[in-house]
Amino acid sequence: MTWAYRTFLRPLLFRQESEKIHNLTLQRLAWASRHPLACSALASFYQPAPLPVELFGLKFPNPVGLAAGMDKKAEAVPAWAAMGFGFSELGGVTWHAQPGNPTPRMFRAVAEQALINRMGFNNSGAEALARRLAEWRNQGRWPEHPVGINLGKSKITPLDEAATDYASSLRVLWPHADFFVVNVSSPNTPNLRQLQDKAALNEILAALQEVNLSLSRSSPTPQPLKPILVKVAPDLSFPALDEILELTEPRQVAGIVATNTTIVRPTTDQVELQRVYAEAGGLSGHPLAKRSTEVIRHLYRQTGGKLPIIGVGGILNAADAWEKIAAGASLVQIYTGLVYEGPGVVREIVGGLRSRLLADGFTNLPQAVGCEARGDKPL
Repeated sequence: MTWAYRTFLRPLLFRQESEKIHNLTLQRLAWASRHPLACSALASFYQPAPLPVELFGLKFPNPVGLAAGMDKKAEAVPAWAAMGFGFSELGGVTWHAQPGNPTPRMFRAVAEQALINRMGFNNSGAEALARRLAEWRNQGRWPEHPVGINLGKSKITPLDEAATDYASSLRVLWPHADFFVVNVSSPNTPNLRQLQDKAALNEILAALQEVNLSLSRSSPTPQPLKPILVKVAPDLSFPALDEILELTEPRQVAGIVATNTTIVRPTTDQVELQRVYAEAGGLSGHPLAKRSTEVIRHLYRQTGGKLPIIGVGGILNAADAWEKIAAGASLVQIYTGLVYEGPGVVREIVGGLRSRLLADGFTNLPQAVGCEARGDKPL
C-alpha cells in the first residue's frame, strides 16, 4: 500500500508547495472525522492488528503514534485512530494564538526523505483547542486511543514568564487529554531552546505539576495526575541531557520524547539538497534517524530503562521503528514518515514490528525495549 502511494499519489502531491498540501490533507481528514462511515472506511484500509502497550497508566493499541505538528488545531482527531495510530499528540499549542512565521516555511528534501520546517507554533491558542476537543467529545467522536497535547511557549511571552505561559495552557487543556508534552526544544521560536537549561526547565515543570496536582484533587471524581513528558532536542550534548534527567524524579516527569527536529545539516554534493538545507528551521526525516537513536540509547542507559522514552526522528518503516525500540523507546512517533510513505505506513510498521518480535523470540513489545542498548539482541 505504501508502494502505491509512493509511486502514483506522492509525485502528484509533491508538485505543490508543502504547507499547501499539508493543509489540504488536514481539511479532508477533518471532513472524514465528522462522518463515522468515512472513518470506518479508513479503518478498513489502514487499521493494523493489535500490538498493545501499557504505559503511563494508559493502554495503547499499538506503539506507533502521530507526532506533534501534524494536527495543531485538533481538526482530525477521530481520523488518526481510524488510520491505525496507537496514539496521537496534538499541537504544539501555545497560550496565546499566533500565526507562526512568514511563509514559505516548510520545505522538502526529497532525495533524503526529509523535511525542513520553521512553522513557529502557528496555532489558535489553548482556549480554542480546548473548545475543539470538547466538541469532539460532545459529538461522541472521541478516539479510543490515548491523546496527548504538545505545549509550547507563546512567542510574545518573555522567557522569564515562560512557566506561567505553559501553566496557563495546561490549566485549560487538562480535562481534554491523557498526557502532555513540554516542548522546550523547537528551533523555530526565538530563544525557546534556552528553556532546556536545568534551572529554567525546573521552574516550568514545577508550575505545571502545581496545576496538575490542583486539578487532579479538585475534579468531581478523583483523578490521577496527568503524565507530563519533556521533549528534548537532538542537538543537546549528553551532559546537557543528563542535567534534564536530574529533574525527572523530583518533578515527577513521566517520560522523555526524543527527539525534536535538528538545526544540524548533513553535508551533500547535490545542488538541490544544498538549496533546501540552506533554509532555516528544523530538519526531520531520514537524516535525523541516527542522532535521535543515539539520544534514545543514551537516555535509556543513563536511567537503567526506568524512564519511558517515546522515540521520534527518521522513522520511515518497521526497521527504523525497531531500531528506536531496541535502543530504548517504549513507543514511537512519525510525522515525516507519513508524508513520504503515506497513510498505509502505520499498518506496515506495526506488522513489521510483530514479525520482528516473533523472529527474535519476544512474546510482547516491552520485552524488546532496550534490547540492543543492553546487548541482549543484535539489531
